[in-house]
Amino acid sequence: MNAVTPPEAAAEIRRCVHCGFCTATCPTYVLLGDERDSPRGRIELIKAMLASDEPPTKATVTHIDRCLSCLSCVSTCPSGVDYGKLIDHARAHVEATYRRPWPERLLRAAIPAVLTKPRRLSLALLLGRMAAPLERFLPTELKAMRRLAPAKAGRRAKPGVVPAQGQTRGRVVLLQGCVEPALAPRTREAAVRLLTRAGFEVVFAEGEGCCGALSQHMGRVEEARALARANVEAWSRAGELTAIVTTAAGCGTMLKAYGETLGAKGEPVAGRARDILEFLAEVGLPPAAKAPGLKVAYHAACSLQHGQQIKAAPPALLAEAGFDVRPIAEGHLCCGSAGTYNILQPELAGRLRDRKAANIGRTGADVLAAGNVGCMAQLAPVLDMPVVHPVELLDWATGGPRPAAMTPDAPFRPRAAAVQPD
Repeated sequence: MNAVTPPEAAAEIRRCVHCGFCTATCPTYVLLGDERDSPRGRIELIKAMLASDEPPTKATVTHIDRCLSCLSCVSTCPSGVDYGKLIDHARAHVEATYRRPWPERLLRAAIPAVLTKPRRLSLALLLGRMAAPLERFLPTELKAMRRLAPAKAGRRAKPGVVPAQGQTRGRVVLLQGCVEPALAPRTREAAVRLLTRAGFEVVFAEGEGCCGALSQHMGRVEEARALARANVEAWSRAGELTAIVTTAAGCGTMLKAYGETLGAKGEPVAGRARDILEFLAEVGLPPAAKAPGLKVAYHAACSLQHGQQIKAAPPALLAEAGFDVRPIAEGHLCCGSAGTYNILQPELAGRLRDRKAANIGRTGADVLAAGNVGCMAQLAPVLDMPVVHPVELLDWATGGPRPAAMTPDAPFRPRAAAVQPD
């Protein structure tokens, strides 16, 4: 293999035995049936691309771009190929060596420049709402971005500490991230109530920002490292911490990779990073104050079930709190959100969304619970049921208010015709 191939990428390429188990669980292969749009096929394309002295071809870039980074193949692979590491190497190589058409370059530069900056994101969401009458004149990618905008954007919480209720058991940082405060601020509010009720001080750290996942998955490696370093420094100033908790599963996957991103400097964060559902499973729920008995379809975000291998805890917590949890057929397949995928690949993302929505409709559930803000924003417009984060339901069941999305005027209520089951 040519010396230009990074050793860690070469190791993952050699580990693949081309068994084909990954093809059955890869969303793009399931949709398109093209070997080059399967993990096995992409590994061959990546191998050739990294070993070449020439820039990648347009065809190679197309098939790499179509990968959702859902990591379903990681859950399936019997050889233990770290496909996530490999696809990140591939995207960084494409970013460094391939010159995209200028509209693509502009869009790919704008996404991290806007989404990772709260003020810019708030302005963009406002402009998106104002542009609703002009939607039919917008390019496909901008239509996709506009449709994700909520009726009203939320704001980040100010730095500070929320005290625990009762006896203090520990102290956690709650990562706000970049997109969730604007799109789903009530998730954060429910998480704070639930964590403090469980006996934990909640810290909002000064100087914290985007986790870096958006930049990482677009091949902008140095940008991702800079964001990660800023977070590590912010949390180091926050004092002694029991855990660094996130309510966005995509952020949690990134935090747990900070050791690879930053080396020794990032390892303490990676070791203390917890998805909120993972953390609650470890420390226990507060006593349930009511048993709602609602039928809940639990949508397992890819970054949670495949990226972090957290599968049993979320539905178990919902059941413990008194909900009737309904499984979703093809639960291993991505909904099409996948970070910025629904912006960069709107046609494929839309097909995956509609497939997922039809399967959700078949559950007969009253509400959908999804542990990632991207999944919530992706699915809400095409479902005829409220969409909430599981912590909102757990908060409600243990003494908090009814989830806002389960009221008529709240965000993440249906805003378009629902997808009907076949």
